Amino acid sequence: MDWKQYLAAFVIFTGVGAVLLAAILLMQQQLPWYDSDHLTTPMTADLAANTAISFATTTTWQAYGGETTMSYLSQMAGLAAQNFLGAAAGLAVGIAFIRGFARQNTNALGNFWVDVTRAVLWILLPSSIIGGLILVWQGVPMNFAPYVHAATLEGGAQIIAHGPVAAFEAIKNLGTNGGGFFNTNGAHPYENPTALTNLLEMWMIAIVPAALTYTFGRMTGQPRQGWMLYGVMVLLFIGGLIACGWAEQAGGGLAGGNMEGKEVRFGIHGSVLAAVTTSNGATGSYNSMHDSYSAIGGMVPLVNMLLGEIVFGGLGTGLCGMVMMVLLCAFIGGLMIGRTPTYLGKQIGAPEMKLAALYMIIGSACVLSLTAIAVATDWGRTGLTTNDGAHGFTGILFAYASSFANNGQNFAGLSANSIFYNMTTGLAMLVGRLGPAALALALAGHLVEQNRKQTSAGSLPTDTPTFALLLLSTIIVLVALGFLPSLAMGPLSEHFRGVDGP
Repeated sequence: MDWKQYLAAFVIFTGVGAVLLAAILLMQQQLPWYDSDHLTTPMTADLAANTAISFATTTTWQAYGGETTMSYLSQMAGLAAQNFLGAAAGLAVGIAFIRGFARQNTNALGNFWVDVTRAVLWILLPSSIIGGLILVWQGVPMNFAPYVHAATLEGGAQIIAHGPVAAFEAIKNLGTNGGGFFNTNGAHPYENPTALTNLLEMWMIAIVPAALTYTFGRMTGQPRQGWMLYGVMVLLFIGGLIACGWAEQAGGGLAGGNMEGKEVRFGIHGSVLAAVTTSNGATGSYNSMHDSYSAIGGMVPLVNMLLGEIVFGGLGTGLCGMVMMVLLCAFIGGLMIGRTPTYLGKQIGAPEMKLAALYMIIGSACVLSLTAIAVATDWGRTGLTTNDGAHGFTGILFAYASSFANNGQNFAGLSANSIFYNMTTGLAMLVGRLGPAALALALAGHLVEQNRKQTSAGSLPTDTPTFALLLLSTIIVLVALGFLPSLAMGPLSEHFRGVDGP
């Protein structure tokens, strides 16, 4: 397939998956395993459409509580199936993007259907089976048992949901999906019962996207390039981890740090590790409530998403975003020192830079436009049922950043199950999924037709520590140019006013 055929297949695959999932959700009352006594949240048409788009685009934004909304059949045949298929489609696009650099003098980027099949059968399914069995060993349920009615020690009544959680949990992390089986996601003891599962699930989120940097080096025949990308990602990851950990440990002066919204069994450090990993990895699989973080602590996962989740990121999408940054950096750096703007032997000319520039600005255009509409209308402000002011603004900005980045985590202080938010976050998810993929494939289509030139003394070296430093600087400047004013109105304003928390 050339890039247009590959993109058409990707769009059709995503659209058909969303339609089929919406049909399952709307008909779940007539399908097996529907528990009308406990599934009390109505599945409206706008919520079904939002959820279908969410899981088909690997966003897994959840404007519902799983144990009160979804039947076992909807969770497995609908949501979990899309976790596999959506992740495979993203990985396929990432591999096709790499082929644009690895191949020459052709227009063929591979076959989308073959790539999706390989992604499911060779990577996602075997890994999920192994991961699911480990989770079962650690105490994660894997059954179709009815909900349990239990009495607490105080004599009160409690309903405990069960279900095929282990299978769902494995692919939600390995596929960088992130949607939880339960409403509290990774904070629920059935999804994440032990310190080992917390660490394992974080590892599952990062392992495949991080490994794609090695794949990039191997497929292009230049492993040093892959290691350079990986090194920059790790440095950004560590920077976010330090900043978020410091902010939460300081906790606005509270003794012992800010424990609001965090599980005692994970503590501040286990919660911060999850927050930074999920916000970098396109996986909203949180184990603490980010709405309760300090202003700076909550800003870290927000900035990670505004970066375009180039630190590991989603399957395929994270690598595409980082390489786009490299192309822009190589073009600017080459012009600054009078070197030929090339990358991996491929010429970076005006057509390539236009595509890369569009890739950079599409996120800010979408996120900031929708945020402006939300804060300027009663429809948007109605969702601020818990917070207002700077913190409420951050919650809205966070929602659209998460939707566009196909991440799915949220500030729980925003009531998002309304027609307005279901429609606008759904739009952000589609733009965030299809827009960058189209630009990445178009760029790969341009590059794959070129003849690869040999590296010469006139070429800018792009696998050195100096270039890595230039790349880091470029990333920081680009994000500041696009989003610093909105961050100043939200978390920075909240921090400097001394209102360090919700």
